[in-house]
Amino acid sequence: MTILKTTLNTATTDFAENDAHYRRRIDELHALRRTQRIGGPEKVRARHTEKGKMLPRERVERLIDPGTPFLELGELAGLGKYNDVPPGAGIITGIGMVSGRHCMIIANDATIKGGTYFGMTTKKHVRAQRIAWNNRLPVITLVDSGGAFLPDQENIFPDEGQFGSIFHNQVGMSGDGIPQIAIVMGPCTAGGAYIPSLCDEVVIVRGQGFMYLGGPELTFAATGEKVDAETLGGGKMHSSVSGVTDHLAENDAHALALTREIVLHLGEPPLPRKTPATPKPPAYPIEEIYGIVSRDAKVPTDNREVVARLLDGSEFHEFKPLYGDTLMTGWGRIHGHEVGVLANNGVLFVESALKAAHFINLCVQRDIPLLFLADVNGFMVGREAEQAGIAKAGAKMITAMSSARVPKFTVITGGSYGAGYLAMLGRPFQPDAMFIWPSGRAAIMGPEQAASVLAQVRSQINDREGTSWTAEEEEAFKAPIRKEYETFQDPYNFASNLWADSVIEPGETRETLALLLDIASRRPKVDTNFGVFRF
Repeated sequence: MTILKTTLNTATTDFAENDAHYRRRIDELHALRRTQRIGGPEKVRARHTEKGKMLPRERVERLIDPGTPFLELGELAGLGKYNDVPPGAGIITGIGMVSGRHCMIIANDATIKGGTYFGMTTKKHVRAQRIAWNNRLPVITLVDSGGAFLPDQENIFPDEGQFGSIFHNQVGMSGDGIPQIAIVMGPCTAGGAYIPSLCDEVVIVRGQGFMYLGGPELTFAATGEKVDAETLGGGKMHSSVSGVTDHLAENDAHALALTREIVLHLGEPPLPRKTPATPKPPAYPIEEIYGIVSRDAKVPTDNREVVARLLDGSEFHEFKPLYGDTLMTGWGRIHGHEVGVLANNGVLFVESALKAAHFINLCVQRDIPLLFLADVNGFMVGREAEQAGIAKAGAKMITAMSSARVPKFTVITGGSYGAGYLAMLGRPFQPDAMFIWPSGRAAIMGPEQAASVLAQVRSQINDREGTSWTAEEEEAFKAPIRKEYETFQDPYNFASNLWADSVIEPGETRETLALLLDIASRRPKVDTNFGVFRF
């Protein structure tokens, strides 16, 4: 296989300035992560530990196998959306190894608003379930939640993708034989009590975990009956009387140990459908990507240099290198797992769209996962492109991409705009996972383009009305539009709204994708039925 050759000169001023700019963006990312990982206010965390409870992240760390990674998903969900709520929306979700088996872990953080569910919390929980379902991962839910955050009712209760979808997904996963385990480590009230009740096995902590459709106060208000929490829904009662729970633990550590034993009895983990090759590091330091990615959005990044620093041995078997060369397509490996790569190196022309459709078809035939590295302004426009059939060629690419049922992943490394964002496996096309680098950005169009288009519309209205504006007035009109689009396209806006599963830095990309490729290699193959290709 061909080793991609680098032409990078790390001694240039441009490289140094790019590198310094990117490292500042990475510092910003890690600062946000630290804020999220602290959890709730110090006094609330102190009350939590004074009761003998582990903090939520300690619970996750104790649950997973020592020395194994935890791939956190949606860690910045809800960023800036709720008062006094750090990023993460009060819930921890991610993939970890438990008793030698990859599992999806969902853990309420009771130090943040009592672990209650905001709209974004439900969206994050549902997203974690969908990833687990797609990959047939056992789900372990660490329940410690006061239920719904009532002021956010419209984003929690009535619609698909909200709290009720958690139950719907649990039932569907159970029907597909996907194991689900709950550890009741705190109160589960009202609808929240159904999360563990719908699981295969339930562990509850004595004197700490409670399950009831109506707590003592609601029970008294509804029936006049006075009853304490332990008698109404405590661990001993549910384990010996109601049978709602299956294992009674003495404390958090005991509950986590019992859960690890349960996972041991889930049967043999599935084997990969293909044997991965021996992993090799890239031929060039991955940290050099910081100096490669352009700090100026108007200056394109040489993505050939980026690809060379992501693949094993920098080896890349390129497909159609001389045709449609604004899109790189070819095969390589990441930690031994074969992957078909589509990476932008300019706008999408007719030729590059046709090449993409052909390449995706080959990967489907060979059962090879797809990786889209998105950095594109969109499809080419203009008379020549339209007459050449750019819409038809783009439709072929989108049909192939959307139809493909091999595992599919997206990493937005730079700008990803308009139909280009969609064609490069944007979120509406349901990638198995989608990540965005700190340098990533996405919108219908770039800020300057949007400002210019809307200014032209305004000018046409002025012409019809027989009025005009000065250059200063036009600039005053454009400035807030640019600002709006700059805010929208920011990677942290995408992370906050869970339009991307996480913001990750280039140095984390290989390991993140390697874990997901390994998981995807163990799920059953799904046949692809391509839609109609227009000729």
